[in-house]
Amino acid sequence: MNTPGATFMGSALGGTSSRAPAGDIGPQHWQGGPLQCGDCCHAALRTQPGEQGCEPGHACMQDVYARRIDRFFNWHPDLGDAQLEHPYFEVRAIAARHASVFRLLAMVDDPDETVRLQIALRLPLAQLIRLANDPHREVRIRVAQRLSPTALASMRNDEDYGVRELVALRMPLALLPLMASDRDRAVRMRVAQRLEMPALLRMADDTEVEVRRIVAERLPAPLLLRMARDADWRVRWEVAQRGDAAVLAALQGDEDSEVRQTVAERLGHEVIQLGVAHG
Repeated sequence: MNTPGATFMGSALGGTSSRAPAGDIGPQHWQGGPLQCGDCCHAALRTQPGEQGCEPGHACMQDVYARRIDRFFNWHPDLGDAQLEHPYFEVRAIAARHASVFRLLAMVDDPDETVRLQIALRLPLAQLIRLANDPHREVRIRVAQRLSPTALASMRNDEDYGVRELVALRMPLALLPLMASDRDRAVRMRVAQRLEMPALLRMADDTEVEVRRIVAERLPAPLLLRMARDADWRVRWEVAQRGDAAVLAALQGDEDSEVRQTVAERLGHEVIQLGVAHG
């Protein structure tokens, strides 16, 4: 039995020895220095066998190492609620994985983003919008991954393009045209990959070639003629891949050899197919 203030220095305590993996950092209190098992609020667990108890260097809530804290709460998930206000952020974050969901709303303003990341993973969807304006981008990304599609519109103007990309990938199609003029190319590319007509046609004049290429890949073939004079050969090449006879005629004398070759191959193939049909 530990006496109050007993210090763990890597030797056996309560009949259990440390089994920290080889190469792992040694047991250390989260505030620095050796573990003080006797000062721990769960010191009584040291008398319990195996996973009913705890084990400095392997499963310990007061350790600085998150893996050992995680193992402790895996052994004792029922203790999560009691440690949501622990001064060490790693303890709060890991305790939040096991705590009652009814306790999580009170933690949306936790000062550490590691804790709020865990809250964003477990908070009921009805309350998740509370984290939509979190100061940390990774928290907002988690929110954008989980929010219901209809609630995502409120995040379409997020300052981070990564958040807006997720919104563009999940927002309902009826609302997606709201993002067709996003300031970031990557976001508009995501929009172009999903947008339907007639909104897709309006993106044919986008300033970025990567966006226009996607439009050329998805636009209905009868509407491709308007893109046959695009300033970039890569867009015209995409148009040549799918265009009808009028498009191919417009591109036969294209200034780019790759585009002309594609047109020639398609025209040649159509001639062969016509010959087979009349054979």
